[in-house]
Amino acid sequence: MDGDRAQAREAVVRAARWRYDPAMAGELTDFAEGAGDAGTGAVVAGAIEHERAGTDAGGHTAEGACLNCSTTLVGPHCHVCGQRAHVHRTLGAFFHDLLHGVLHFEGKTWRTVPLLVWQPGKLTREYIDGRRARYVSPIALFLFVVFLSFALFNALGGSLGRNVRGLDEAKAAYAENEARIGDLKEEQANAPPGRKEGIEAEIAALEDDQEKLSAVIGVVQADVEDGLEQGFSENPIPRESALGRVVEQVRDNPQLAIYKAQTSAYKYSWMLIPLSVPFVWLLFPFSRRFRGYDHTVFVTYSIAFMIALAAVASVLFWANAPSAGGLVLLYAPFHMYRQLRGTYSLTRFGAIWRTLILGTLAWVAIGLFAAIISWMAGS
Repeated sequence: MDGDRAQAREAVVRAARWRYDPAMAGELTDFAEGAGDAGTGAVVAGAIEHERAGTDAGGHTAEGACLNCSTTLVGPHCHVCGQRAHVHRTLGAFFHDLLHGVLHFEGKTWRTVPLLVWQPGKLTREYIDGRRARYVSPIALFLFVVFLSFALFNALGGSLGRNVRGLDEAKAAYAENEARIGDLKEEQANAPPGRKEGIEAEIAALEDDQEKLSAVIGVVQADVEDGLEQGFSENPIPRESALGRVVEQVRDNPQLAIYKAQTSAYKYSWMLIPLSVPFVWLLFPFSRRFRGYDHTVFVTYSIAFMIALAAVASVLFWANAPSAGGLVLLYAPFHMYRQLRGTYSLTRFGAIWRTLILGTLAWVAIGLFAAIISWMAGS
């Protein structure tokens, strides 16, 4: 690069020093050579200067043409493909964009979440009417909330990512330790004083192991498994039918069924949207003003908020704050009322009776979703 710059400067200097001399009038070749050198130097210098001016200290470039589709730029973004006019080419700029994407989400999250929490009707109506650049789209917000919520449920003791075989071994070790602790306590009652201290230390170590194993196994999961096994012990459905075979599989291995149900619920959570849209449509039958798209946006935003609300309540219950968790869940019907009234411009009475009906129909949709997930878990 330094050699190109030196060559360019030399060419320019040679052209500048050339003067017309009568004695050299016939040496048109030298003139042409000087002009050619000057032109070459100008081109090379222009290319070098363009490269230097196009990249700043932070590694950002400001190109004259879009680097993605080569369209001539007339603003900060390409008007054909939408890519920004400048791009970064440094590691620091890359991590800056990564941090910006995680914390700021292009600034849309901090404008969307407050409206979703307190003015869901305004948010839904603005998105339906086309004012979307300021907000996160409903489906993007839904997927983001589902991902975070299931990660949170898993962290709070669910078995979403646990190995089924490992859980069996943990349960066997837990039962073995319980039996050993019982034997040691009986032995401790009749042991000499010198032996009692050793037995007490061994019991303390086993009890410490039991606490760790109980955290792995999960008391709630064990209760659910026992309930499933007991509930399916008397199966009124014929075993030869498809549903009967599913019930038998759940009864024979409830732990595996729970694991598959949680995994399927995460993967197919989007099914809640098409299951719920028809019930919202029933609140406005044959309406020409509100169509299927309006209901879909309403449902997607609503489900995203309800899942997030359930996640927050779960954290409060886990933190031994059941009263606060219950109060958080009580906000759900009021949120539904505000979203209905704001989205569809309803009166108070119209929003209230639709909230009561939609609250009931929501449980129907959840029941259908649970039935589908249960069928997938047993298949």
